[in-house]
Amino acid sequence: MKQLIAANWKMNGHPDWASKVRQLAKLVPAPSAEILICPPHLILDTLSAAADETSIAIGAQDCSEFSAGAHTGESDAALLAEIGASYVILGHSERRAAGETDARVKAKAGRAIEQGLRPIICVGESLAQREAGSAVSVVGAQLQASLPDGGEFDIAYEPIWAIGTGKTATVTDIAEMHTAIRDMVGETPRILYGGSVKPANAQEILGIMNVGGALVGGASLEMESFATIVQAAH
Repeated sequence: MKQLIAANWKMNGHPDWASKVRQLAKLVPAPSAEILICPPHLILDTLSAAADETSIAIGAQDCSEFSAGAHTGESDAALLAEIGASYVILGHSERRAAGETDARVKAKAGRAIEQGLRPIICVGESLAQREAGSAVSVVGAQLQASLPDGGEFDIAYEPIWAIGTGKTATVTDIAEMHTAIRDMVGETPRILYGGSVKPANAQEILGIMNVGGALVGGASLEMESFATIVQAAH
């Protein structure tokens, strides 16, 4: 399976950013990796239309575990699929910091799969957990409680301690965790790395065994930068 290079635009974007999709398609006309852009939900349909005649997939940054009802502010997976999403990020560290539980992530993943979306389920440990020597057990517990009971999905490992802190995960750190996750989940899911991936480190990170792609934040907002990361994939 191709590596997956996923752009998480977070709460950045505007309908005019459809031009970025077209720009990226020109910069990487024949990518060796699968390319995914996850914009804010309000512009998902606009970007989906722009990506329609390209190889770029569009995804959502979250979805509800519910299909309808009194759930203010929630977005149903079925509606997200209808307006062009094919993937959905679930359990991102920023969502977990706001109270998202493993149980909700699992329920959302099940709903997403039912509606034809492929979840990217995020896991990762804090600095305190890593320094206590419990990183692998923490991530293992998250996986056990967050993964759906069936269907196709991918995983993104986000070392929370290496995101915006000035600390950097080493090649050994990444390799050890990705190998541990692979041992836990088997051969099928891609395991993306999501710890401050940039053009300068993309080739090294994407060359590590068991790294099945990257979940890219800030470096995905400028297409020249993101294209360089895509071109580093194999």
